[in-house]
Order: sequence, then structure tokens, then C-alpha cells
Amino acid sequence: MYLVTGATAHFGRQAVEALHAAGHPVRALTRNPEQAGLPQGVELAQADLTKPETLPAALEGVSAILLVLQYGMDPATLLTAAREAGVARIVFLSSGAVVDGADAQPDVIAQYHGDVERAVRDSGLEWTVLRLLFPAINSLTFAMQLAGGDVIRAPYIDAAFSAIHELDVADVAVATLTGPGHIGQTYSLTGPESLTQADQVRILGQALCRPLTVEDLDPKPVLEQMSAFMDQAFLGALFALMAATVGKPAEVNDTVERITGHPARTYAQWAADHAADF
Repeated sequence: MYLVTGATAHFGRQAVEALHAAGHPVRALTRNPEQAGLPQGVELAQADLTKPETLPAALEGVSAILLVLQYGMDPATLLTAAREAGVARIVFLSSGAVVDGADAQPDVIAQYHGDVERAVRDSGLEWTVLRLLFPAINSLTFAMQLAGGDVIRAPYIDAAFSAIHELDVADVAVATLTGPGHIGQTYSLTGPESLTQADQVRILGQALCRPLTVEDLDPKPVLEQMSAFMDQAFLGALFALMAATVGKPAEVNDTVERITGHPARTYAQWAADHAADF
């Protein structure tokens, strides 16, 4: 049995569906099973990572866990319960911001994920770490703007990302959970091409058959506005990561293809898959 945490959010949901489609027994951990909306045949486990008493039943018979965490959540309770339940393997979905070998990570995003990676490695379980930096689903933030017109306004329009399709993340997660040869490995996952935000808007416009244009915004007032309802340190780190990619091509690797056997999906494929979301 494979357990997926964060099973109703992005990445967790796609991994559950991919495991189920491949014929693997999968259990989805969720606080609200009645709202899960997962395929028939997926086992649902009502549990909360902050409540240790809810975890033993969820972990019964589980051989491996895909750990998808909300930013800031402490994995210690789950790791202890997993070890006690006899779970063999854990795959953690981490961040590409983590710097290997750094005594102190460069920002709060990297620090949080680096700390979780360390906890996973020290858990006594077999482990694999998957790092991704800019998922293509970040583009869903454009939807609200597109409801009012054909102009996308955003800071750092010349920042370049190798955005990765969430289905590729799910495919890699399934392969590393269920297959041999991945224990003790840390994989960096990218899409197949380096694209600026302006490139992404152009491609998205083609998928939507709309003449989309993009306007660059001063990041400072955008950061101030967003800080009113989001964690300021997290946002500052995210903006710094974006600023660092302006004028530079993003890293592109073949990890998805090496692990899954198929090429990474393009951003154009992502845009076509999500056209209805805009």
C-alpha cells in the first residue's frame, strides 16, 4: 500500500491518480474525505499530521509514503509514526531552492525544505528526495487577470523558468515510490525548456486562441501588496529567486525522461491541458 499526504492538493492529487491508474494500491491521506473527489477505488484515510493519534490507522499496511507538505508543516510526527508502523520508504517532494552542503540556506523556502530533507534522511527510512523549483501550475495565478482582459501584468517578465508539468512530477513520484534504484537519491526535476514569463504568456495565448500581451511591473509595490495577506519572508524569498533568473537561462535536465522513460511535457502541453482553467 502506498500512502500520499497532501492528497487533495496539487502534486498529491496527481500522484494518487497516477498510482491508481498504474494499478497500485493507494491510500490518500486527507482531513476531509467527503470532499476528496478522488477516483473510485482509491482508499481514503482521514488523518491530520498534527494529531499523532490519527496516524496509526492511516499507516497500517503502508510500505511507502509520498510526502507532500504544506509550507511550514513539521513532518516529525508522521516520520515517527511511519517508523513505528514499519513503513520502509519515503519520497519527499522538496524545493529546488535547497543548496547542498550549505551550513545555512539562502532563504526561508530553502531553509524549510532543507530541514525537512534532513529529517527525512535521519528518519531511519529508505528515502528519495525530489526537488522542483517552478511548477507550471504557477501560471494559474494569471487566470484572475485574464477574466478581465488580454493583458498579464507581473514582475520579472524576463525571468526564465524550466516550468515542469505536474503530471511529470507525479510520474517521477510513482517511479521512485514503486521501482528500484532510487534509494538515497536526490533528483532535481525540470521541464524540457527554459522560458521567460513573457514566453509563457505567449504560449498560453496560443493555447487559448487569445492575443495575450504582458506588462512588466515594479516588483516592490507588488511585494508590498501581497505581503498584506501572505507571509512576507516567504514572498521575499520567492521574489529573490525570480530576480536571480532574469536574463539567465534556467537549468534544464533530462531527469524526468531518465526516470519515467518519456520526455518531459512542454509548457505548450501544460497550457493545452489547462485551457479550461482560464
